[in-house]
Amino acid sequence: MPDQPDHVIDQTLDMELVLPPGERLAVPTLLHYSVQDPFAAVFVFCTGADREVRWALDRDMLAKGLRRPVGRGDVRLRPTGSGPGTELSLTLCSPHGRARLAAPLRVIAQWLGRTYALVPSGQEAEGLDVDAELSRLLHGAA
Repeated sequence: MPDQPDHVIDQTLDMELVLPPGERLAVPTLLHYSVQDPFAAVFVFCTGADREVRWALDRDMLAKGLRRPVGRGDVRLRPTGSGPGTELSLTLCSPHGRARLAAPLRVIAQWLGRTYALVPSGQEAEGLDVDAELSRLLHGAA
């Protein structure tokens, strides 16, 4: 079943790629949430003409990262700064490299709050057909 508008929460913003020594480059970004994948908060980074990089983060981890440092390995989040200028720092690592991005924490918190209004914490698995998902994963069906 394709996403329906009332089952999706999208937010566009410019995140900033933090470059040494302290330079920043704007990266148009789409924050995407769908009831079809209720545990995931997806960041879609527009990296050039018709090119994008998608990272699916655990929604609860993202919520925790708004308040304190979280994550190990490929994804790390932490709030930086204070007051209205507080940012969310997002570090992503892959076999292709490492990137540190920053975004206004307030914007991400508002979007995340809308996702929890749509699917409250603890209710993500309601309506999820676990047997069908396991079968799909184990048998390689898309």
